[in-house]
Amino acid sequence: MLRAASVDNQLRVAIVGAGPAGFYVASHLLKQHPSVAIDVFERLPTPFGLVRAGVAPDHQKDKSVVRTFDKVAASQGFRLIGNVGYGRDVTLTDLRSHYHQVVFTTGARHDRELGIAGENLDGSHSAADFVAWYNGHPDYADLEFNLDKDAAVVVGLGNVALDVARMLLRSHEDLRVTDMADYAIEALRHSRVRTVYLLGRRGPAQAAFTPAELAEMAELADVQIARDEADLDDLSKAALAESGTRNARKNVAMIRELASGMHTDLPAHRGRLAIRFFVSPVALLGNDAGEVRAVRIVRNEAYLDEEGHLRARPTGEETELPAGLVFRSVGYRSEPLPDLPFDAQLGRVPNQLGRVSGPRGDDYTGLYVAGWLKRGPVGVIGTNKTDAKETVEQMLADVDQLPQPPSHPDELVRRLRDNGARVVGFADWQAIDTVEVSAGVAAGRPRRKLTRISDLLDAAFRK
Repeated sequence: MLRAASVDNQLRVAIVGAGPAGFYVASHLLKQHPSVAIDVFERLPTPFGLVRAGVAPDHQKDKSVVRTFDKVAASQGFRLIGNVGYGRDVTLTDLRSHYHQVVFTTGARHDRELGIAGENLDGSHSAADFVAWYNGHPDYADLEFNLDKDAAVVVGLGNVALDVARMLLRSHEDLRVTDMADYAIEALRHSRVRTVYLLGRRGPAQAAFTPAELAEMAELADVQIARDEADLDDLSKAALAESGTRNARKNVAMIRELASGMHTDLPAHRGRLAIRFFVSPVALLGNDAGEVRAVRIVRNEAYLDEEGHLRARPTGEETELPAGLVFRSVGYRSEPLPDLPFDAQLGRVPNQLGRVSGPRGDDYTGLYVAGWLKRGPVGVIGTNKTDAKETVEQMLADVDQLPQPPSHPDELVRRLRDNGARVVGFADWQAIDTVEVSAGVAAGRPRRKLTRISDLLDAAFRK
């Protein structure tokens, strides 16, 4: 069910992307503008972006932010237009013809590549794809991962890297009470992976994961860190003392504790996590069947670049890690959107505090960005709240300079339906939610996700 849009004298705003950034933009607008009508376009039938498809299944508390988003969606002036994709079902011309302002909040769905030999071997995967797969994202439900391997390598030292390692090492008993996709629970139940190597090109003080994530990992697995790798070099000590964050200090303390064997209250271990600092993969090595059999790594050393930043460079000392699975987790990247400028090097849309900017002479009036598409893939879910506020401030400052769109948004919705689109409103999403949660309760789980577009639409429009 899709409720009618606003009356003609309201500010009309289209938001492309129903993830956290999009909802925070909507929240700020609804609070700060007395008369605004917001349509949030989402390519999938389900809202909430990475809260649904990126947050680890065993971190249900992190997903509680959707309660805030539910309140935003219940506001007068908010409308979800789900199962409608930008560039697929609607164009920039469509949106500018029906709205005063358009905000793009499509995030960064793809991962960065390592750029090394053997990266395309069977068994080499993107951590982003693996996360989307076990979270039941419809675009990734048909992926296959050969988990019949003894060891896996995860390249990266962020929270996503630890999430991947944790999912590989968690027991079936732990996973089957989460909202992980059913097919992923079954596949991981038969997994042979017992050792996961986590590789970081720099040292403990530069690890991007949070102390809480590391502590959780330490309670789950036998975390092994070589004592010499837990020790900070002189440059890292100086950098930590001068500009180290609270998280960095906590990480270093915990890493030293784990390396010294002081963490003695661990339960019976199911698997082993070996964290290696100051190493980088230089090649993936394959067998005769074209599958990954090992990762060649090089030892790094710390140095200061010309601007005084701490960097890592290879020493030339190389070794091999036997492993049949590799997951790269070295950052996300945004994809260019039709009719918008894009900075491929920075991986984001050029902007000034959220206002889209581009080549001189092009008109980007009324176009804005927020979230990872605006600032690059940095920050956590809550970071989007402040980021969205900055964008909304620019939007409100521009209101009096905007031309009146010639058509009403309801005309666009009618055209979409006439063209065969099955438009999902928020009430339709709530119908999907009810089906998933009810199935989950029956199985002792938070929800059982529907992972096919057809099944999601059937649940949305079931009478």
